Amino acid sequence: MVQVCLNGARGAGDGAAVPLSPGSMAASAVEAVAAGASDIHVHPKSPCGHDTLSPKAVTPTIEAIRARVGVPVGVTTGAWAEPDPAARVARVRSWTVLPDHASVNWHEPGAEEVAAALIDRGIGVEAGIWSGTEGAARFAVSPLGPRVLRVLAEVVDTSADTAEDSARALLTDLGGAHGRPVLLHGMEGGTWPVLRLAGRLGLATRIGLEDTLLLPDGERAVSNGQLVAEGLLQHRLGREPCPS
Repeated sequence: MVQVCLNGARGAGDGAAVPLSPGSMAASAVEAVAAGASDIHVHPKSPCGHDTLSPKAVTPTIEAIRARVGVPVGVTTGAWAEPDPAARVARVRSWTVLPDHASVNWHEPGAEEVAAALIDRGIGVEAGIWSGTEGAARFAVSPLGPRVLRVLAEVVDTSADTAEDSARALLTDLGGAHGRPVLLHGMEGGTWPVLRLAGRLGLATRIGLEDTLLLPDGERAVSNGQLVAEGLLQHRLGREPCPS
């Protein structure tokens, strides 16, 4: 499975290719699914272009995407979009149109409560476990661990030289991950090495303008669709045995 991450916390300063409005997110999702993405992760935006959990943004974003594609759609619950844990839970409970899943960063304050609120509403939880944090240790003892949809092994090491080692260390820290499926991905300079590692290990991955603005050769990507097409190629190459 290759998930497309359409925009992340990026804004207008990151270029016109990054979709910020519901309509542009939907159009970008169409291209990404046509290129082979089978799942969508998106950050709904406020009128000012900031990440938000408000139903005024979540509802039109999900509706616009679902009107154009038929794959699962998930959103963020990152603390930067709503720093107060209680307010974050209240936002989740205020949603009138529900995403198929939502990511919860397990190192953030209030992660368990946010995840519980999502599960209560029938929304799948993607447990975001960031490298270099206490997320893996907290998830290992979480009673909600067996109930999450999948684990996002998120390598925040942005160095192309060391991201693969960081990814392997993170996977070791995750251990059995409560038996849940693992999606492995990197960010910025670490994106492509970690994606190829996911291919070698037979793990799901994600790619999109949230994680990187660049293709493997360093050229600027023109769309999420282009990144997905290249991501699928690199994922397959990672699975192929080296010639003897």
